[in-house]
Amino acid sequence: MAKKRGTALDESEKRKLNKQNLSKLAGIFQFLMPYKSHFFLGLVFLVFSSLTLLTFPFVAGKLIDTAQGTDWIVSDINSIALMLVGILAVQSVFSFFRVWLFALVSERSMRDIRMALYSRMVRLPMTFFDKRRTGELISRITSDVSMLQDTFSVTLAELFRQIVTLVAGVIFLMVNTPKLTLFMLATFPVLVVIAMVFGKFIRKLSKSTQDELASANVIVEETLQSISTVKSFVGEAFESARYGAGLNRVVGVALRAAKYRGAFISFIIFALFGGIVAVMWYGASLVSSGEMSVGELVSFVLYTTFIGGSIAGLGDIYGQVQKAIGSSERVMEILDEEPEPVLGTQTPTFQGKISFDHVGFHYPTRLEMEVLKDLTFHVNPGEKVALAGHSGAGKSTIIQLLMRFYDVQKGSIMVDDRQLSDWNLQNLRSHVGMVPQEVLLFGGSIRENIAYAKPSASEEEIVLASKKANAWQFISQFPEGLDTLVGERGVKLSGGQRQRVAIARAILKDPSILILDEATSSLDAESESLVQEALDELMKGRTTIIIAHRLATIRKVDRIYVLSDGEIVEQGTHQDLLDRADGFYANLVRLQFAD
Repeated sequence: MAKKRGTALDESEKRKLNKQNLSKLAGIFQFLMPYKSHFFLGLVFLVFSSLTLLTFPFVAGKLIDTAQGTDWIVSDINSIALMLVGILAVQSVFSFFRVWLFALVSERSMRDIRMALYSRMVRLPMTFFDKRRTGELISRITSDVSMLQDTFSVTLAELFRQIVTLVAGVIFLMVNTPKLTLFMLATFPVLVVIAMVFGKFIRKLSKSTQDELASANVIVEETLQSISTVKSFVGEAFESARYGAGLNRVVGVALRAAKYRGAFISFIIFALFGGIVAVMWYGASLVSSGEMSVGELVSFVLYTTFIGGSIAGLGDIYGQVQKAIGSSERVMEILDEEPEPVLGTQTPTFQGKISFDHVGFHYPTRLEMEVLKDLTFHVNPGEKVALAGHSGAGKSTIIQLLMRFYDVQKGSIMVDDRQLSDWNLQNLRSHVGMVPQEVLLFGGSIRENIAYAKPSASEEEIVLASKKANAWQFISQFPEGLDTLVGERGVKLSGGQRQRVAIARAILKDPSILILDEATSSLDAESESLVQEALDELMKGRTTIIIAHRLATIRKVDRIYVLSDGEIVEQGTHQDLLDRADGFYANLVRLQFAD
């Protein structure tokens, strides 16, 4: 099973319920602040609901006493019974508004948390994504936020309700029946100690369950993204078994947690109702001695039931809070990550001059492997250069550095005679266009995919870009035209069609610097011809860097840089390099054409 990285699970599982991780949960409450008026109004209705219900045992006791002839402010048992119905009706109204208000706060807060998580994720540097799996991050925004939603909508309200019921109930009993109340309270310390012990194990196992579920989600995400590979290698049974093993681990951990929760709740119920039996016995003794009435004993038993239910509820809430802390730790871990810096110099236009000076680089996840070594090359405005070399020579790394997905460890990269790090990041990337070898479109319409480069583009601009990219001929044949849905990742379009949509998008962006990752290498002859025409149109007047896989496509560029093991070993035009019979490039050409 794919292992998750960068989550420090072992360390977080050992943490206890203390000020530090409670502060993580408290950090989530910042999302409540915009809705604090609704939240506090919900608390008001919660208090009214709980206090109204707490009058029920008292009035019920008076009903019994009145039936036995004891005087009260209301002497008719029918009127007292109607009073009890009225109490329940008022309590129901209060409960409705309490539930609705807490649900409103919960739904809107969770929307804000999900939005904050998503916004932070897409603004994080590539180094963050190198250390984490996609399925794990999806689990943070789904499973963990859902856990927090339960806490905000149910657990939090129940916590306040049970506390109000417990405190108010105990105060009422202490005032009216102090002897019996002290007898009942003697069992509390034992319950508290047991709750703390069980809570420790429940939190640890609940967090482990979430971890295992996130790992299982990674398997699903990997399989669905690579479904064609899975089918071509007849790997359906293997992937099903792999996912099944992950689910079994989830079930195993969850069942262990359920045993602790079940044992804890069972003990609490047994202890509480056993305590009620003892209280009833002692209360019966007080009734027989004339120290309290039958109605007061009935009221006491009902109050004790309410209080016992509150204690049992608090025990379950304790476990839910443990789960919520695990989720809040994960959510806050992402929200606390530093986003990519965006400040710096901005300019409406770029000349497109690029300089790499003695650049050395290794990926943060592979410190021992130097990918680029003392790399120096220059591209003048409007020039078309190609990067050639074996797979792994460092060609794609150069592009990622130019896009500033990573920062170099040695040397410098300059664009228009200014350090790359000095440019405003969004401004820099807005002037760089890229057409990759494998185009993945968003699952909307063709119009939305082309306009992604310029959301404010008019219909005429989109159509013009499509025509320049040789895409309009196939788009116009669809019944829905530009509004044709492309399917997930663009699967409803052919490879050549996806490439031309990507080229139209790049044309609409109108970048000063263009990066082509051998956009025609996997196309048939007809599609390649159409795409190449579109690329020729796109490259006019732009600084262009081509990552060359098929060397026949870069014959007309101004200069070719040949890379090997992160170093430039040759440079020149196609013909100059070919004339060096024993050269690295000439050997690459011979090997490729021999194939």
